[in-house]
Amino acid sequence: MSESKTTRLLRLVDELSDAARRLGLEVRREKLLREVGYRARGGACRLRNHELIILDRELGLPEQVDILAEALREHDLQGLYLSPAARRLVDAGSESG
Repeated sequence: MSESKTTRLLRLVDELSDAARRLGLEVRREKLLREVGYRARGGACRLRNHELIILDRELGLPEQVDILAEALREHDLQGLYLSPAARRLVDAGSESG
């Protein structure tokens, strides 16, 4: 992956993580267990009354961006500023659902 693409993806992960935090979601990067026939990738979940987004820290940046964008689609983002690139990613999945 080229350095500029890596930098772009890192910025998107940071921006989407920050947006999630502004919405009151905790973003955790964890090493998720792997077993034969089972592969966790992370995503949104609720622990008691606390909403989380869990990212497998061993996933590539594109997958982390996808998980964050998918989790944010479930929330009202009207009053939240997102860069045009981040907004396109979040809105892209909303159109197909």
